[in-house]
Parts: sequence; structure tokens; C-alpha cells
Amino acid sequence: MKKLVIIPARAGSKRLPKKNVKLLNNKPLIMHSVSTAKSLFKDSEICISTESKEIQEIVEKSGLKVPFLRPKELAMDNSTTEDVLIHALNWYTKYSYQPDIIILLQPTSPFRKTKHIEDMITKFSDDIDMVVSVNEAKSNPYFNLYEENDTGFLKKTKKSNYTRFQDCPKVWEMNGSVYAINPTSLKKKGFNNFDKIIKYVIDDPIYCLDIDTEYDWLIAETIINKKLKI
Repeated sequence: MKKLVIIPARAGSKRLPKKNVKLLNNKPLIMHSVSTAKSLFKDSEICISTESKEIQEIVEKSGLKVPFLRPKELAMDNSTTEDVLIHALNWYTKYSYQPDIIILLQPTSPFRKTKHIEDMITKFSDDIDMVVSVNEAKSNPYFNLYEENDTGFLKKTKKSNYTRFQDCPKVWEMNGSVYAINPTSLKKKGFNNFDKIIKYVIDDPIYCLDIDTEYDWLIAETIINKKLKI
């Protein structure tokens, strides 16, 4: 199975400026994902997609070549993950490398077990769209999630008569850690139109952390300082 590991990292970030190069445990955030990728895959299978020369220089100090700098229009606030993935996929296809699976590792998830990635690749097959890491959501649309109706009143997102959270159907939250994607499905359907998705449950919240805010960063530093990561 031909693999393409894509780590997308742009320079801009509104809520946590320059987070991808911010030092976490004396190492730029992106390098936590790069180190994990390098421990499992050949350098030739790893693609850092960035528009930033600073990120390129940081990554290449590890010996990993950044194959291209992505266009600026794919590094805007409204740029989509789908567009970034397809751009990278097209670049590799142009140079006669057609992967059977894309492993998406977002740099905002610094804590991963290699076993999780390996298990997800094992679960993957070419007749599904994606295997994705999830955890059980803390909120539930049958119980404590509401939306505002046309008259301004809150209404339960899913109509139900459940009186205890534990009785509700389980719902799953994509935690952003690992995605194993079918390249054919990506091109034919688009990322948001996948209908054959298999979950991979990660129970430990440490490995579900997705850093987007200063609060998330504080949690990551606490995990490191308390030596909670196994």
C-alpha cells in the first residue's frame, strides 16, 4: 500500500498566533507531528504542506525535505483542508506517485501514539472513504445541545425524552488527531461528502487534544510538565 502522510501547516493563526512554530517542550509545535511521522514512515512518504519559508526551514533542519511551498491562496483563513490535500495529492501524482491512502496529521495534535496510526491504517480499505480518530462527545444533541429557533427560543437539537445523559445514544466527536483518507474518494466526493466513514476510538483525552487557543496550549504544557503523556 502506497502511503502519503500530509502535515498541513500555515503561518497564520488568528486565535493563537504563529502556533505551528511556537515552542512546546522546547520544540516547535509542528515538529511533534513531524517526529511521529518520521518514526513510522519513510521521508519520501511525508509531505509538509506550507506556504511559510520559516516553517520550511524548521522542518528541513530535521533532514526532512519540504517538497514545495503551497500557493498563498491555499493558506488563507477561508482555505479548506480539502483544497490543501488535493493540491498535495495532485503534486505527487504529477511526479508519478499515486498513493493508496492519505494519512492526515494535523500539527495542532502534538500527542499521538504510533499504535493509533498503525491501527487505523490496518482498519483502512479501498471500499471506504475514511477512518477517523474520535472520542465520545461530552455533549449530546439528545440531551444538552440546543439551537435557537426562528422566534429566538432554544430548542433541543434532536427531539427526545431522555432524562439521563447516560441513556442517550452515543455520539462521537472527531478529535483531529489522525485521518486515514481514501484519495479516490477525496477527489470524487470531496472531504465533506464522505458517507463511508469508520471510527477509531481514542479514550485517553491526552491523545485527543487539539490546540487552537491559549487555553489548549496551557493544557498541553500541563500534560508535559506533569509528565502525563505515556
